[in-house]
Amino acid sequence: MRRRSFLTSAATVSAGIVAAPKIWGKDGPGIHPLELKGNINHSACYWCYGSIPLDQFLSNLSSLGVKAIDLVGPEDWPLLKKHNIHASMCWGAEINLTDGWCDPKFHEQLIKNYSEMIPKVANAGYTNLICFSGSRRGISDEEGLQNCLSGLKKIMPLAEKHKVVLHMELLNSKVDHKDYMCDRTKWGVALCDALGSEHFKLLYDIYHMQIMEGDVIRTIEEYSNYIGHYHTGGNPGRHEIDETQELYYPAIMKAILKTGFKGFVAQEFIPSWDDKIASLNQGIQICDV
Repeated sequence: MRRRSFLTSAATVSAGIVAAPKIWGKDGPGIHPLELKGNINHSACYWCYGSIPLDQFLSNLSSLGVKAIDLVGPEDWPLLKKHNIHASMCWGAEINLTDGWCDPKFHEQLIKNYSEMIPKVANAGYTNLICFSGSRRGISDEEGLQNCLSGLKKIMPLAEKHKVVLHMELLNSKVDHKDYMCDRTKWGVALCDALGSEHFKLLYDIYHMQIMEGDVIRTIEEYSNYIGHYHTGGNPGRHEIDETQELYYPAIMKAILKTGFKGFVAQEFIPSWDDKIASLNQGIQICDV
């Protein structure tokens, strides 16, 4: 399942280092989590595991020592409370990935959605809420930035009041999200600077930015003050983050730690193994530096 499809259906459906690849094969065996070091705040994006009922998945996270989950909305929060799992990145205010802040025709709906969702996030005890630039549709980068600025300025005082941090996600426009505007770190940084609020950050998706820019570690070091959250994923293919792909995640995680980052790193790769939880376990261990 692709995240684009999950966004559409989510509102209606609810109820040692790198030794790991040598421990688990694609068919198992079972979960044998190692003791986590506590340096990285681990999370996982539920849409990648949507075939697993949320109640069961939250139990799986607990068994792995993972205390947070990404991309869940208010309908799921009671279940999170039951399992004592934190919502490290909330969603539910966005329209979708293509109809976003860079196009003024969506501002009225987005302002309404976020004005309703921000207090809900705060009242539930959470902090992070995702947002998207949306597609260009022929709009220039500069005009799109000004459009985002115009719309977001109308909700930032509410976010600041409730101590909620909006995170605009960086996505690639080359492979997965054609025409998406916020597809470069520098563009996102320029928007952050224009807004001038500590309650607006970038969600730096390592997979997406490897496709668009590469030079991941240098970018993280240079722009760490603008990044409030990270997503993982193996490139190419967006599958496991082990030796089957080109990124070396232990070094990336060490670079993130070196910046003093205290937020969450969420696994957002699509498991190719039959045992999806063993695959997630491997990813957690690889990133647990």
